Amino acid sequence: MRKLFIYFISIIAGANLLQASGNPELQVSIDDKRIDQGVQGPVVSYADVLERATPSVVAVYTSQLVTVGSRRAPVPELFRQFGIPLPDNNGGAVEPRERREQIGVGSGVIISADGYIITNHHVVQGERGRAADQILVQLVDGTEYEATLVGSDRKTDVAVLKIDVDAPLPALTLADSEKLKVGDVVFAIGNPLDVGLTATQGIVSATGRNSYGILGPGAYEDFIQTDAAINLGNSGGALIDARGRLIGINTAIVSGTGGNIGIGFAIPVNMALNVARNLIDRGEVPRGMLGLFPTNLDRDLADAFGLDTTKGALVNQVQEDSPADKAGIRHGDIIIKVDAIEIDSAEKLRLEVSQMLPGSEVTVTLIRRGKTKEIPVTLGSMDGTVSIESNRPNYIRGVLLRSVDEALRDNFSIPETIEGLFVAEVQSDSPFVDTLERLMVIIEVNGEPVAAPEDFEASLKEGMNRIYVWAGGQKRFVVLKL
Repeated sequence: MRKLFIYFISIIAGANLLQASGNPELQVSIDDKRIDQGVQGPVVSYADVLERATPSVVAVYTSQLVTVGSRRAPVPELFRQFGIPLPDNNGGAVEPRERREQIGVGSGVIISADGYIITNHHVVQGERGRAADQILVQLVDGTEYEATLVGSDRKTDVAVLKIDVDAPLPALTLADSEKLKVGDVVFAIGNPLDVGLTATQGIVSATGRNSYGILGPGAYEDFIQTDAAINLGNSGGALIDARGRLIGINTAIVSGTGGNIGIGFAIPVNMALNVARNLIDRGEVPRGMLGLFPTNLDRDLADAFGLDTTKGALVNQVQEDSPADKAGIRHGDIIIKVDAIEIDSAEKLRLEVSQMLPGSEVTVTLIRRGKTKEIPVTLGSMDGTVSIESNRPNYIRGVLLRSVDEALRDNFSIPETIEGLFVAEVQSDSPFVDTLERLMVIIEVNGEPVAAPEDFEASLKEGMNRIYVWAGGQKRFVVLKL
């Protein structure tokens, strides 16, 4: 059986990170009506729709300064044998010099007339978190602007760019992606393979795709699936409906070869807009948290709990002192609704709560021992941002650290003599991906004990760092060069 793989659809990954505060307010045009159903006669062309929409889609190019120091050709031995004066070439070496090298090609969508552009996080995220030195945006007429990266959120794969313009830009009107239905006609617009802006047609094949793990551990997925042809370079481009309204941001494809086979995924515009507004207004993406570990119900579990459906999120564990714990939610509860939002899976619960602001009070409807209960909960906070709030290097980017406590000791058999920071996760784009491993405990950094994540970051320095860790029952040193 041929294997299929998930491909992110920027041609090459680019960069990350710039300032994300003090930005002008985002002003977008929203048309939340359902697409028209009463079209008389066959539609033979969407040329007018695409003519209006295409100027709102841009090409995005990322580049870095790289140091090159190639050597000149070796001095021929013939020079020496015949006493010919040697050329003055500093031993055959040339001075290192810098040049700008393109590292990424993708797409973006203009969402406001004053220059806000949405694209994908992976379009502007460099290899191992290395930032781009320049992001260029090219409009459909060939005009180029240097863009500022306002903020970037790995957990939804959304990034926001800003370009300074003298005249209003052609911003796309946004639709309500909650009103999409399977079968709606859609168009994917972007810059595939850097051939120039291109439009392809298809339909909405499915909505609410959230179980593929496309964005990696800890991410929030709720993809629109489409069969409109999407290829490398389309990342960050527009998925529009038959009225030319933005409904999604094209992000990834499933393919055995890297080319289009009719399975593409786009981030719903409602989610993308929520993330964009937070990055612009707050410089981060605040996310609500219940503080529990849910799982999906299968048929056997549903029968065991006396349910006639597998819809809902079964609470496996409640974190001590979490909002859920304080509100009285228990393991064995089946959550079926948060406020008016129906919960049909663990993924749906996690996604919907993440879209709510920390500190807000919600009503959790659940089933406990066959009875339905409504429990008010004040949400906690879960930080999920990859945006920048200062010019200080973010050395712990992509590493999730927790102070070692009794619960961690019990769950992972950490001895009482080991104090420090537990490595809960190391993301693939982190500078620490080759140094730190999940389930390690960091004891010291450069000789200094660490008890909190801020201690870890404060103890790091540019250059070589010695990190003392406990892993696999043994203590050892690892070295990280920043």
